[in-house]
Amino acid sequence: MKTIKKLVLFGIVLFAAISAQAQTPPVDDNGLAIGGYDVVSYFSGKATHGSKSYAVKHNGATYYFANKDNQSAFKKSPNSYLPQFDGYCAWGVGAKEAKFPINPETYTVIDGKLYLFFNGPFNGEPFNTYEDWGQRTTELKKAAHANWPKVKNSK
Repeated sequence: MKTIKKLVLFGIVLFAAISAQAQTPPVDDNGLAIGGYDVVSYFSGKATHGSKSYAVKHNGATYYFANKDNQSAFKKSPNSYLPQFDGYCAWGVGAKEAKFPINPETYTVIDGKLYLFFNGPFNGEPFNTYEDWGQRTTELKKAAHANWPKVKNSK
């Protein structure tokens, strides 16, 4: 019985560790944007999960919000809160001219704009694209904005 409890506990811990590092597409197959994170919450300095209770459909995607105030703010001015590069990894667009999924908890807000990043296992090793972005922000931000028109329509 102790062995079963230990295995179950190990499974829960493993699932939590994998989930914490999970990458998500900007909009998943069900139309949920940013893994269900509240895009308005990023501007207060903390990435927060939203709730189905405060859902808003925008441009074919469903955004969740943590509360009615954030939902209202988004409805009033969605473009003020939407992430750059349709929610793809800003580093991927700037450094690799490619679309990478994101870890919704790895982000920055620069000049009132939200940038999201890949942060998780890559080829069996941890890889946080925000680290390079943080060292070369000006260069990579400029490159990402220049690259986005051609990257946007790529697969």
